[in-house]
Amino acid sequence: MKATAALATALPEGQAPRSPRWRPALRQTLIILAPFALFAIFLLANGVNPLLLYRAMFVSTFGDLYGFGEVLIKATPFVLTGLAAALPARAGMINVGGEGQLAIGALVSTGFAVFLLGGLPSWLGIPLMLLAGAVGGALWAGVVALLKVKGNLNETITSLLLNYVAAFTVGLFVHGLLKDPESFNWPFSPEINWTLRLPIIDGTRLHVGFVIAIVLALAVWYVLGRTRLGFRIRVLGGNRLAAERAGMNVSRMQLWVLIAAGALAGIAGMIEIAGIEGRLRPSTGVNYGYLGFLAAWMAWNKPLRLLLTAFVLGMISVAGNSLEIGSGLPSSSVHILMALVLFFLLGSGAGRKVKT
Repeated sequence: MKATAALATALPEGQAPRSPRWRPALRQTLIILAPFALFAIFLLANGVNPLLLYRAMFVSTFGDLYGFGEVLIKATPFVLTGLAAALPARAGMINVGGEGQLAIGALVSTGFAVFLLGGLPSWLGIPLMLLAGAVGGALWAGVVALLKVKGNLNETITSLLLNYVAAFTVGLFVHGLLKDPESFNWPFSPEINWTLRLPIIDGTRLHVGFVIAIVLALAVWYVLGRTRLGFRIRVLGGNRLAAERAGMNVSRMQLWVLIAAGALAGIAGMIEIAGIEGRLRPSTGVNYGYLGFLAAWMAWNKPLRLLLTAFVLGMISVAGNSLEIGSGLPSSSVHILMALVLFFLLGSGAGRKVKT
């Protein structure tokens, strides 16, 4: 009691005592662990021992190099589409369009790979294919940006609606111009040249795209936290009126932030093609944009924390196969676990406010 009174008198008038620094970390840990506790109740109700199943899920994802590589493969697009959500969020905007931007990035990079880049060596073809994916995602996000800046339309609604347009656009191309003539009428593109495939680690499917995702996350972290541009983005996200009064060109900044976000998601689409699929399908990258958005919110839109939350969601995604084998439940039951993660995230307000 005396210590509290002494602390209160030591602080300036009107200033509350600061909470310990470990509390935000503890809160985020509980947000991640609580869904697993509730999911255990679901497992018990279906006659499944949750401890044994969680052990099987852990072994399948961390028991060998291949399983661990699968987690990192899943986490890679979550990191990039998460960055596509986190960067605009730091500027006070909500980009739900990572799904469509990834799809268009995959479409454009596949088109370039099939029609233009097939004869090029890896050292030239892969960077050009990556650039094509980035440009595709950037152009798709540019539509959202122009509608916001010129038409004053809400970017959340327009980016969400354009996800469906992107899905139909991909379907149109894989049923038409990009359809493999040897596909026996299945809707997918021709396979890209092997020289355009990303290098992988022997014994796994893990490709260099994971390294690209980490580098881009570090780059976004550096820009946001260590540069004048990042400071302006954070000021805009914290108080648009203050940014305008400081002489910032708010419309131009919003435009380029959304375009950069689209480029990040477009790179995720290229990596899915060059690293995993090898060809474009209507199912390429489905739901990766939404899961990346979830990962960004779980990380409070912080790029370095996003690496962790994307890894957790990647682990849950890969564990779905173990869930089916170990319990007899369908692998889609893992979506219940992801829904619980989202429920706790929204209930806690973890992504509602971010320090700028």
